[in-house]
Amino acid sequence: MKSDKTYFPRRGEITRGWWIADAEGEILGRLATAVADRLRGKTKPTFTPFLDVGDFVVVVNAEKVALTGNKLEQKIYYRYSGYPGGIKSATAAQRLVKEPAQMLRDAVAGMLPHTKLGRKLIGKLKVYAGPEHPHAAQQPRPMSIPGSTRARHAARAAAQGES
Repeated sequence: MKSDKTYFPRRGEITRGWWIADAEGEILGRLATAVADRLRGKTKPTFTPFLDVGDFVVVVNAEKVALTGNKLEQKIYYRYSGYPGGIKSATAAQRLVKEPAQMLRDAVAGMLPHTKLGRKLIGKLKVYAGPEHPHAAQQPRPMSIPGSTRARHAARAAAQGES
């Protein structure tokens, strides 16, 4: 017999995992999309758009993230203090040197809902510029990134080695 009720997970039924993503050589947008999906819980069968069912994500090596094309020189990030003449700008290359973790965090935040739920979800993202992180006790599992640059290069190298 089919149930007429829609299933919504209760607070006690939601399990949270820990994932780790290595940003070295990954394209910023592809990485941010994969991380945002994991934070929202879109990879789980219990995904509910208005609930926080996602996992925690730790991103390391944010300083080694890649941008395609000429974005390093041409992409400009603006911020405005709210005061007259208070607009500041920085290219992607400048921002990658000065604050790589914040650059990745902003890319992920732009892909999350711009509501109370999105502000709660971004709190589960931990980004570190280098390879060290303090979350070893949580035993994060490695996260796969669809369209990963490293995976494509490894597949290409394997294909050339076979022929």
